[in-house]
Amino acid sequence: MAVKRMAPVALLLLAACIPQRGTAYEEPGYRPAPQSRQDRYPQPQQERWERPALGNEQDVRRLPAPPPAWQARKVQADSRVISGRTYTVQPGDSLRSISGKTGAGSEAIARANNIPSPFVIRVGQKLVIPGGRYHLVRDGETGIAIAVAYGVAWSRIIAVNDLEEPYILRTGQRLLIPDDTLPPPPSGRPETIEQRAARFHLDLGVDDIVTGGQPAIAEKARPAAPTASSARVLSPTTPVAAPARLAGGFQWPLRGNVVKRFGPGASGERNDGIKIATPLDTPVLASADGVVAYVGSDIPALGGLVILRHGDGWTTVYGHAGQLLVQRGQAVKKGQMIALSGNSGFADRPELHFEIRQGRTPVDPLQRLPPR
Repeated sequence: MAVKRMAPVALLLLAACIPQRGTAYEEPGYRPAPQSRQDRYPQPQQERWERPALGNEQDVRRLPAPPPAWQARKVQADSRVISGRTYTVQPGDSLRSISGKTGAGSEAIARANNIPSPFVIRVGQKLVIPGGRYHLVRDGETGIAIAVAYGVAWSRIIAVNDLEEPYILRTGQRLLIPDDTLPPPPSGRPETIEQRAARFHLDLGVDDIVTGGQPAIAEKARPAAPTASSARVLSPTTPVAAPARLAGGFQWPLRGNVVKRFGPGASGERNDGIKIATPLDTPVLASADGVVAYVGSDIPALGGLVILRHGDGWTTVYGHAGQLLVQRGQAVKKGQMIALSGNSGFADRPELHFEIRQGRTPVDPLQRLPPR
């Protein structure tokens, strides 16, 4: 009976030793982490267009915005396979009309016949029509979504179609889809496009977003003009005009020590930019005048990410942000705050991942930034 009488007392003593939910518990020498920005300020109620946080997005705050175009506008893999042949130019023909008649891309026909811009052809001329699988681009489709639909790396589609800056697809354009980009299936049997797409993994990178993230635009349509306001929310399928020329040079996006340099690392991995250590919530500044091409966190390694276009093929990239302060299509000035620093993505400390790219080629930012 004595044991039975002591049981409730023992349970009470044990409960007193266990920290309760919502209370602080400190071991000797333990100092709790400072309250995060998210704890200090309550999160706003989720608004229209704002997606629920997933994975590395949970620590990244951003303005309400729709999902990127490659998620909002899916692509149906309804390509047409045509055989190679010759075609004799008829009165009134153009490369575009011949493309419509044959199913081959007009750009592919021009390349196969060494026809330079402005693509003049003459009646009676015999043209080689290159065979292959061609996808007809519809309004709002992106290169990334096309790559996913066919299970083909977007970089391969760029290569076989000889695509160039500014990488905006045209509605009605016919893209050649390479068929030799994935290893054969384990069964060794031929597979459908849908089966190939199902086992294709898109390892999304900065180059994919820069070259394949813009939605296709109609033949005579104009892309949306940039605006200085972050209040405008564009439809994900609206293309945005990029600057034609780079205005001036680049400046440092923030103060801090460079903790990782450009190029291959000690363990063989390659860094396409530099890592700059900085306290949390440090303002991240635009390195040059530009237009926001992308804002989000769809590249897990880089977390909160802003990509700016500056003209002349120049692009800057800002990763690991904790808060994103701009919208796609927004015009920004050199030195304007575009984000707050963080440790999102695969960062193991508060830092900024910063890249400068010329076309599709990353360049060492330290060769372009002013000395300090």
